[in-house]
Amino acid sequence: MSAGVKLFSGQASGYLAAEIAKSFGAPLGCIEVQRFSDGEIQPVIEETVRGCDVFLIQSTFPPAENLLELLLSIDAAKRASARQVVAVIPYFGYARQDRKDKPRVSIGSKMVANLLSAAGVTRVMTMDLHADQIQGFFDVPVDHLYASSIFAPHIQNLGIPPEEMVIAAPDIGGSKRANAYSKFLGCGMAMLYKERKVANQVDYMTLIGDVKGKHVIMIDDLVDTAGTLTKAAELMADNGAASVRAYCTHPVLSGNALDKIESSVLAQMVVTDTIPLRSSSQKIKVLSVAPLFSDVIHKLLNDDSISSSFLF
Repeated sequence: MSAGVKLFSGQASGYLAAEIAKSFGAPLGCIEVQRFSDGEIQPVIEETVRGCDVFLIQSTFPPAENLLELLLSIDAAKRASARQVVAVIPYFGYARQDRKDKPRVSIGSKMVANLLSAAGVTRVMTMDLHADQIQGFFDVPVDHLYASSIFAPHIQNLGIPPEEMVIAAPDIGGSKRANAYSKFLGCGMAMLYKERKVANQVDYMTLIGDVKGKHVIMIDDLVDTAGTLTKAAELMADNGAASVRAYCTHPVLSGNALDKIESSVLAQMVVTDTIPLRSSSQKIKVLSVAPLFSDVIHKLLNDDSISSSFLF
């Protein structure tokens, strides 16, 4: 029998963890991260967790210390005799390294999965993995949440008739996700084919589908440099799109991504708070994932099915 439920936050996800805890109806537990003079960190759980169901909330975006902090926190909870240790990772870093796309490279997401298991995690909860098959890298249960249950209602509330809307995938890999949105919303679909010579730099892009006179909604799991996104929006506009919006779950937004978005033809970009924005932008709207994570945590503790939390 569980001695109770305790939620803790990593340093990188403090705001989101506080919102999840508020929605869940419980205060965040006290965990301090001590730092040695050489920069080495040591998370310290400042209250008993013996026999408790512990949820550690931390997105693993750069720097890598965020991942290390999560691993050390898991180990601390395990060694403190927690009943189960659930890693709540709204943004799962290294997910783009899910295969060997060239000789002599690592499969980073598999290595991270191994590290989490070695640290003692009993379950993982995350959102919109870059590749669904990453769930298979784990030997513990993975609750894979989808931002579609947040994005789809927001798209419907735009008031655009389905016959005037087109859902677009920014690449072939995102076609499955875009097709699911297209079917749910009852509208058309388009996709972009792109080629890269180096990472984060698109060399060639072409549009597949008709967007003339349509309001285009691009769907993606993350936006990093925003180079692909802004170039795709420009291509859509050049092909007669009435407007172009983007819905991206994880706002990585590295380098000068915010400047690119501000100067692009995008009417709006909607993201979630799995990663905190470095600065605000008039074109970016943030939707919170806290109620969804809170709902799924409740269902997990009550052994209820979580599929009812998703629209598709």
